[in-house]
Order: sequence, then C-alpha cells, then structure tokens
Amino acid sequence: MTRLSQVRRAQDREILRLAVPAFLALVAEPMFLLSDAAIVGHLGTPELAGLGIAGVVLQTVVGLCVFLAYGTTAGVARRLGAGDRRGALAQGVDGLWLAVIIGVVATVLGIATTGPLVAAFDASPAVTEHATTYLRIAFLGTTPLLLMLAATGVLRGLQDTRTPLVVAVAGNALNIALNLLLVYGVGPIGGLGLPGSALGSVLAQVASAAALLFVVVRGARREGASLRPHPAGIRAAGRSGVPLVIRTLTLRAALLITTYAVTLGAVDSSVDLATHQLAITLWTFLAFVLDAIAIAAQAITGRLLGSGDTEETRAVTRRMVQWGVGSGVVTGLLLAAGSPLLGRLFTTDPAVRDALVPVLVVAALAQPIAGVVFVLDGVLIGAGDGSYLARGGLVTLVVYAPVVLLVAGGGLVAVWVSFAFLFMGARLVVLVHRARGDAWLVTGA
Repeated sequence: MTRLSQVRRAQDREILRLAVPAFLALVAEPMFLLSDAAIVGHLGTPELAGLGIAGVVLQTVVGLCVFLAYGTTAGVARRLGAGDRRGALAQGVDGLWLAVIIGVVATVLGIATTGPLVAAFDASPAVTEHATTYLRIAFLGTTPLLLMLAATGVLRGLQDTRTPLVVAVAGNALNIALNLLLVYGVGPIGGLGLPGSALGSVLAQVASAAALLFVVVRGARREGASLRPHPAGIRAAGRSGVPLVIRTLTLRAALLITTYAVTLGAVDSSVDLATHQLAITLWTFLAFVLDAIAIAAQAITGRLLGSGDTEETRAVTRRMVQWGVGSGVVTGLLLAAGSPLLGRLFTTDPAVRDALVPVLVVAALAQPIAGVVFVLDGVLIGAGDGSYLARGGLVTLVVYAPVVLLVAGGGLVAVWVSFAFLFMGARLVVLVHRARGDAWLVTGA
C-alpha cells in the first residue's frame, strides 16, 4: 500500500467516524417535517398548504439561530485541538445560555406576530387559518429547538456525533407517535387535527432538548467547567455568531423569496404551495443528508486549525470535497428514480402528485452541486470564516432574488430551475473561490 493510499484511508476513517452518525442524525431530524407532512397531508390539501407556510416561517426563525450549533462546533473544536477540554466545555455552556435568551425572546415575538407573518404570504383564507393555528402552537417549541442546536454543537465540537444521533432517533420516534395520537386520536379519545401535529412536535422537542442538556451538563461537571451564566462569554458567543446569522439570513431569505415566487406565479395556490412544500421538504431532507460531511468538516477543520496543522486541513478538505461530489451523485440518482412514487407517500391529491414529479427531477440534477456547496460551507464555518460567508451570501442573494421573481410567471418548475442552478451555482462559485486561497487558514484556539 502506498503512502498516499494510507493517508487517504486514515482521512476516510476520520471523516466517516464523524459523518456516519451525523448522517443518520441528520436524516432523523428532517423526519420531524416529513412525518408531519405525511400525517397532515391526509387531513387535506389546505391543511398541508398551511403546514407549508407555517413550516417556512418556523424554519426561518430557528434557521437564523443555526450559528448556535455551527459556531459552537467550530469554537469548541478549536479549543479541543489546542488541548483545552475544560475551556471547550465552558464555551459550550455559554452557548447554551445564549440559546435560552434568544429562545425566550423569539417565542414571545413569534406568537405576537403570527398573524402578520402568515398574512404576508397572501394565501387563501382556509390555508391562512390553518397556518396561523399551527404556527402559534409550534412557536412554543422555539427554546427547546435552540437548546438542541447549541447542545448538539458542543458535542460535535467534542468530536461526538453519536449522542446527537441517539437523541434524534428517539425524538423522531416520539414525534411520530405523539402526532398520530394527537392528530387522529385513539379509541374514544378524539383527535385534534392540525393543532395536534403542532403540539406533538413541541412535546417531542422538549424531551430531546432535555436529553442533550443532560449529557453536556454531565460532561461540564466532570471537567470542572462552571454551569453559571457568564455575561462576557455569552456576549462573545453572540458577537461571533453575527456573521453566521447574516449568512443564514441570506439563505432563509432565498427560500422565502422562492416560496413567494411560487405564490406569485401560481394558477392554483393550494396545489402549487402544497407541491412546493413537499418538494422543499424533500430538498431539506437531502440537504441534511449531504450536510453530514459538512458536519464532519466543521469538527475536523476546527480541531486541525486549533492544533496549527494547515497542511492536513487542506488535504482533508480536498478529500471531503470528493466525498461531497460522490454523495450528491448518489442522492440525485435516488431522487430522480423515486420522483414518480414519492408523492403517494404524502398526499392523495392527483394534481399535487403530478406537479411534484418534474420539480423533483430538477432537484435531483442539482444534487452534485449541492454536495460540494455543503462541504465547503462546513469547512469555512469550521475555520471561523463567518465574515466571508456573510459577504458571499449577500452577493448570492442579490444575484438570485430578481431573477427568480422574473421567472415566477413561468410556473413552479421555472422557479425550481432558478433555485437549483442559479442560486446553488452562485454559492458554488463563491465557496470554491475562497477555498482555493489561504485567508481562511487561521490557526490557534
């Protein structure tokens, strides 16, 4: 066996050790949405469309706070690489307190502004009513969701992706059971319909957050790290997360604009929104699958740069990009092959099923691009290069937004072609340009 082969095998083992559990956990996470869509879809098309609008709003609010996971992973991994495990856990605890503060504020504001947020989509009265009902209940799960993000970031930074996997699987199973019970009822106990789905998800999120917190708190106590809130550390965590918030805001804005473009060009708003909801849910599902390598990239990049090894950082990055391309090809082929069948899992409406097939084919063709984009995004997040990601996200959004609104009149497929190739293609150019340089290779804790 050559020296190069040995090095690649070692790199692959390290990537797979982190990526495989992350892959399984990330597959389980969007199952919250997929199971909700499957259960709610059989209530009716207006309910499914309402879930689609509520889901976009809630995912935007929570998605803006994804820095609680990403930034914490990078910071904790750097300290771990520098040999300071106690400091790594102390930094993680500060992230947990920040999650609580943001979560409480987001919950109060979210419930108070649910009406205007849903009304902005200008959907039919029935869809608007369902979306408002679901969203007001779902906002109660904001703080648990943010705690889940922060605690998962701590564990990933400590190179532990197995614990989040166990919690994600158990939480998803609980979510499905609670949704079925609360939506449809059992025996003499009547179901709550759509509100039952929201309530079931909130209860499952509370249980999952409690499990992750238990593991992190136990580790902090073992290392002697303080569990009290430290204002300076919380402020530092917040400041470091600002560029990632901007980066995430541009991504969420692109998804919101895409959904608005669908409503703008829709012939039948219920059918087009329901179809788009299913397509974006499946896209998110596959994005999380591809993001497993990006999670490994964040943890490995942070640890290697924390230890000062730039040469190995670049070598592992090249290998992870190869994994990203290969994974994208596989997910694309699977999605294309399953496109005629997937609609039957989520809805009985033949119009939605027929409209879904060409959209999924477009999404399938873009999977290899997505694979590279997610990997390089993870590498730069792990390197702490949030400022560049924020600037790149703004440029991408400025290019994409006017185009997708212009093509909205061409229908749902035209909107998805613009999203899959213009938006993702622009992200690819921005990330490859940065990865080829050296500015992101900053070492130290």
